[in-house]
Amino acid sequence: MVASVQTNSPETAIAPDAALKLHALEAKLEQLGSLMVAYSGGVDSAFLAATAHRVLGSRMLAVLADSPSLARRDMEQACAFARSLDMPLRVIQTEELDRPEYARNDANRCFHCKDELFTTMEALGGKLGFTNIAYGMNADDTRDYRPGQRAATQHAVLAPLAEAGLTKLEIRALSKAAGYPLWDRPAAPCLSSRVEYGRTVTREVLEQVEKAEESMRQLGFRELRVRHHGELARVEIARSELPRALTMEMLDAITEVLKQAGFKYVTLDCAGFRSGSLNAILPVEVLARRGA
Repeated sequence: MVASVQTNSPETAIAPDAALKLHALEAKLEQLGSLMVAYSGGVDSAFLAATAHRVLGSRMLAVLADSPSLARRDMEQACAFARSLDMPLRVIQTEELDRPEYARNDANRCFHCKDELFTTMEALGGKLGFTNIAYGMNADDTRDYRPGQRAATQHAVLAPLAEAGLTKLEIRALSKAAGYPLWDRPAAPCLSSRVEYGRTVTREVLEQVEKAEESMRQLGFRELRVRHHGELARVEIARSELPRALTMEMLDAITEVLKQAGFKYVTLDCAGFRSGSLNAILPVEVLARRGA
C-alpha cells in the first residue's frame, strides 16, 4: 500500500488532477521494486527522490553528481534536503569536463553531460544491485530543447514524473503540500548553461559564473542568471525584481561585484530572466529536434 502526501492546511490542498497523477506515480515506483534517482536537489528531482524514498524506503538511492558545473550552494542544499528526510544519498564524481565534446560547448553539450552521468550511475548500479535509473524530467520538459533527454533514452533511464503527466506547477504544489521547503526554489540548472555556445567550458569559467551569481544573491536578488560572454557578463534578473535593480546605486553595486568576479564589461538584460535564453541563437532545425 503506497502512502500519499498529507496536507496540513487548506492552503496546501492538492488539486484532484494532481492527486490522481501522484497516485499513478506512487504505483509506478512501487512496481519498480528498487530505484536509483539522478538527484540534483532541484524541485523535480528532489520531489521524485522523496516520493521514491517514501514508497520504496531503503530500496531507493538518490545519486548526486558532483563536478565543477554544480554550484557549491546547490550541492549543500541538495545534501541538506536528503538529510532532512533520512534519504539514502550517494555523491559521485563525474568527469564531463574532461570530455572534449562537452567542453567545446555546442548545442549537444547537455547530451554529453547526461551521457556521462548515466554511464557512471549504471556502473554504480551494477555494484549495488540496482537495475532501474530515473531522472526528474516533468511533463513540461518535453516541450523544450533538452538534448539530455536523448541520453536518457539511449540509457533506458525512466522519467516517472513525465509518465505520470506531472507538470512543474503540480510538482511545486505537491512539494508544498508535503512540507518540502524547496517547493518554490528557483530552477538551478548547471553552471555550464550560463556559458554562450561555442565558448569552451573550463573550471575557471564555471568558477567565475558561480562567484558572480553568488555575489548577485548577496545583493538580495533571488531569480537570476549571469550569462558568460567572454569579457562581458549579461545579467538576467526576474522581471518582478528588475525595478530594484534599476537605481544608479544598485547598478553601480552590480557592476562592482561582477567586475570583482573577473568580467570587464557588465550589461543588464532588459528582457529579464528567461530560462534557456541562450537557445535563442540556435537554428530552427536544431530546436525542432528537442529531446530527440
